[in-house]
Amino acid sequence: MKLLAIPYSLSTQFVTVILLVMGLSTPGQAEISSLDSGNIDDVLNNAGVALVNFYADWCRFSQMLHPIFEEASNVAREEFPDTKQVVFARVDCDQHSDIAQRYRITKYPTLKLFRNGMMMKREYRGQRSVAAIADFIRQQKVDPVKEIHSMEEVRTLDRSKRNIIGYFDKRDSDNYHTYEKVANILRDDCTFLAAFGVVSESERFSGDNVIYKPVGESIPDMVYLGSLTNFDLTYAWAQDKCVPLVREITFENGEELTEEGIPFLILFHIKEDTESLEKFQHEVARQLISEKGSINFLHADCDKFRHPLLHIQKTPADCPVIAIDSFRHMYVFPDFKDLNIPGKLRQFVLDLHSGKLHREFHHGPDPTDSTPGQIEMGGEVASSPPESSFQKLAPSETRYTILRDRDEL
Repeated sequence: MKLLAIPYSLSTQFVTVILLVMGLSTPGQAEISSLDSGNIDDVLNNAGVALVNFYADWCRFSQMLHPIFEEASNVAREEFPDTKQVVFARVDCDQHSDIAQRYRITKYPTLKLFRNGMMMKREYRGQRSVAAIADFIRQQKVDPVKEIHSMEEVRTLDRSKRNIIGYFDKRDSDNYHTYEKVANILRDDCTFLAAFGVVSESERFSGDNVIYKPVGESIPDMVYLGSLTNFDLTYAWAQDKCVPLVREITFENGEELTEEGIPFLILFHIKEDTESLEKFQHEVARQLISEKGSINFLHADCDKFRHPLLHIQKTPADCPVIAIDSFRHMYVFPDFKDLNIPGKLRQFVLDLHSGKLHREFHHGPDPTDSTPGQIEMGGEVASSPPESSFQKLAPSETRYTILRDRDEL
């Protein structure tokens, strides 16, 4: 057989197609489930790990990914033959826009990871190659629970991490299976460990036991008091411990935080300024715990995010600064010192939800909000310095988000 000379400039995907046509590559039959509203819950809920390709047929990048995704599924099936262990699936977002909306799909193709039906926060953003996708699945199948062989290992744990430790009579038990399922879902947020049998005996006063060791040597352990056979209760407790109320936003995790689809309340602070961060965390917990789920509470390094600060006429020298990023505009909390005013931070968030912040961004403060210290400027009310100055920097409806200038750094 004569081999065709293929110019080096052709894309890898095109080369792959030519090789397939020539019979020089013989992939197996791809086992990819096509998901729709009738089967999606059943397929995903019964899959230990599922990688779902959300695509659109008209999208060139979706078309390029199809053969790669299929070949990666073949590789995974050879290594994990149990069809409930690993599932590769796809959703045609044009045909099933309801599913795309349900999972907040805004670009194509998007590869989302699911565990036991639950979508993980971190989607796949690695290389779009067979080897990279297959390796990603291998990493997801690594046991997230490290076994403890002596209690000395507990005494020498890395306390800069969030650790959850389970003490079980035996590995093959309903209690441990629940714990393992929770660990799989939260593996990126906590370190999970487990001790069994004789090793765990001293910690099993009245049966299997799970504790949380927070970051820091001086903070006491927290014991899980619920039923270990109840997955929902166990997961809710572990998630509360593993995912802090106020998270740090970085350029590495910013996109996935944005994909959660809810606005940001951000404290910009100098990295060494832990006092301001602690105060912000305390007030968020005191005033805004009921708003969890409607807004993300974040903190950001002023030096790293100096460009977003410039959009609100601030510099690292002005930090600490509190702002809301609504994904349409950024709104500045009047003064960090106002955290001392009871309910002030909560009202700031409620004003976002009511539309007041957006209205004032475009039209100036409501007349009823005029306070001493504000001055009249050409018939408009403005504080000194003018709070509407950011509006002058930004065209109407311009989306200034915290991630806008990450490529400029």
